[in-house]
Amino acid sequence: MSTTTKSKVPSTPDEGPVGSIRYADDFYGWVEQQVALLRAGRLTEIDAKNVAEELSDGGRTEYRELESALRVLMLHLLKWDYQPTHRSRSWVRSIEVQRRRATRVLHQNPSLKPRVPEATREAYDDARREAAFETGLANKLFPMNCPYDWPAITTRFVELDDQRSPDED
Repeated sequence: MSTTTKSKVPSTPDEGPVGSIRYADDFYGWVEQQVALLRAGRLTEIDAKNVAEELSDGGRTEYRELESALRVLMLHLLKWDYQPTHRSRSWVRSIEVQRRRATRVLHQNPSLKPRVPEATREAYDDARREAAFETGLANKLFPMNCPYDWPAITTRFVELDDQRSPDED
């Protein structure tokens, strides 16, 4: 047996096979080792408990990414709607960037689409509080429930008046 071959004798449930890189000690090394074991088809040597946890965390990370994009997007939509005299190119840009970000997350993770209503509700709750704080307006001025449907969130036209060309009047 070479020195690089991992033993199949388990030590403790949280450590994985003896001689393996421990999840708690070197996460990056552990990930690389698990990938190598998967690619080699050495499934009995995989740290299944922690691999399952990391895969689950990966799904949560994608959901949080979607929720974060929606939160920032709706924050700027609220500011756009409730402070029209403060509209700026940076708000337009932020809305565009966050729309692309949310769309990209959903394109790369189509199984998240059924969770869009939940992510929208959760993101709106935070966006509403942040909008009240950032604008200095009373929290009660903003609707308790999200006033935007999915098409408004993802495609509603936002443009500064000075961005219009003369032939758009």
